[in-house]
Amino acid sequence: MSVDSNERQRHLPAGRKAQLAAYVAETGQVTVSELAERFGVSIDTVRRDLDQLAADGSLVRTYGGAVSLSTVSRTTDRAVDQRLAVQEQEKEKIAALAAALVQDGSTIMINGGTTTLALARNLGQHRELTVATNNLLVPGALPTTAIRDIYLFGGAVRSLTLATIGPVSFRANTGADLDISCDLALIGVGAVSSEAGYTTSNLAEAAMMQEMISRAARVAILADSSKFGRRLFAQVSELGAADFLITDTAPPPDLRDALEANGVELLTPTTTRPATPRQP
Repeated sequence: MSVDSNERQRHLPAGRKAQLAAYVAETGQVTVSELAERFGVSIDTVRRDLDQLAADGSLVRTYGGAVSLSTVSRTTDRAVDQRLAVQEQEKEKIAALAAALVQDGSTIMINGGTTTLALARNLGQHRELTVATNNLLVPGALPTTAIRDIYLFGGAVRSLTLATIGPVSFRANTGADLDISCDLALIGVGAVSSEAGYTTSNLAEAAMMQEMISRAARVAILADSSKFGRRLFAQVSELGAADFLITDTAPPPDLRDALEANGVELLTPTTTRPATPRQP
């Protein structure tokens, strides 16, 4: 096809969308403004094209842009050592906000993931915490001055995430399951959307996260903005199951409205709320 033909086709919706889909597949991750400039159309036009391509299953729509299907498959199940280097600054901001919700002397549950690992490292100003987790990296990351007790949930180890997959339970000497609960569950998820709620890529991990949520007096979901507007394989819960969504920047209007409608408090670095009181 000639250059002139290519230029003419860009102004035809079907041709433009085909080229747009091919460009996203080749690039991996793009923004709306980048596509608008490249294809010489308005931002609203690009948004409509991306919405249609996402509905057709050609790509995955994200806040402010889109990612290719191959990129999603690589990033949602990427090994821990690789994910540690992704969105580092955003994770640190989220971790600091999440740590501010934790009260001294409380019991918290923390699931697997690199955002929750960052949270563990941010608990140095706390004291007398009881922590239960399935994240094999969390016990070593917790400041020793902050901890009263650490418990690790048993089960099979998922080597990709270095987290255990099993029941959220402990057994007494008699063999009976002990009834356990916590003051706050801090749950990192793979995706957040107004329709699907909180989702993750692994069914067994979703089941464990669901159980942590069910045993918590309060629930904080941790997710950076790259996870907005996406849906992964397994649903963890609907939006309203959480008390807080902690993220690095404000979500798009549809998600923000859905969070508000479900009574979920949104915490970002630009929000202000009273500091959590320390427990004696």
